Amino acid sequence: MKHSLLYCLAATSLALSFFFERAPEASVMARAASAPVVAEASLLPALTIGKPATEPRDFGNPPATKPTAAELAASRDSLTYHYYAQTLGLHLAFDENKDLLRTVTDWIGTPYSYGSNSRKGTDCSGFVTRVFHEVYGINLIHSSRAMFSNTKRVAKSEMETGDLVFFRRGHGPIYHVGIYLKDGKFAHSATNGGVMVSSLNQPYYHRNFYAAGRVPAAVAADAAALEEAATALASAE
Repeated sequence: MKHSLLYCLAATSLALSFFFERAPEASVMARAASAPVVAEASLLPALTIGKPATEPRDFGNPPATKPTAAELAASRDSLTYHYYAQTLGLHLAFDENKDLLRTVTDWIGTPYSYGSNSRKGTDCSGFVTRVFHEVYGINLIHSSRAMFSNTKRVAKSEMETGDLVFFRRGHGPIYHVGIYLKDGKFAHSATNGGVMVSSLNQPYYHRNFYAAGRVPAAVAADAAALEEAATALASAE
């Protein structure tokens, strides 16, 4: 009986020692088994660091395309014409001679100076001669009466951009000249303000308007410029 009790105690002690030795191993194994799962989960965000996110596609709108050279040129022309229209107070059709509009704009504000034709000062015919030389390469005589004699008469209702407008008081000689722009407005060098844009509807100019004239060489130059612009636009497309 005594020996049986001793055998039972020994067996119980052996079982307990085996259990306590294996339990830590089991917990270690359990941690080891779960470690890769945690590590793998923690690595997933790291794999996306530095990579661009995929942008959702907008199926409602087509992707943006790069503008063509012709479109860029048209955009620049539009901005240019808008600037000239605002500066000169005109409603433009965007087919006027840009060189003429630019040159007139550059001369705005030049003071009046009788007998001169420079940026420091110019009279009416001096202004016209400079503009026509810069824009068309045409040398006009520095005299409003001489210009009138060398132009083709144009009805007031048929005036076009670049035509010349002449003024005289009553039956006196022609004393003033300007460059017709559009919308009844013309550019000229006035004694009371220098180079400016005025309206033919102003009482003074309406009363003293005499005739309009066209310089044939300027018309030919305008046509050549339009053809050149059309060719350049076609080659850019």
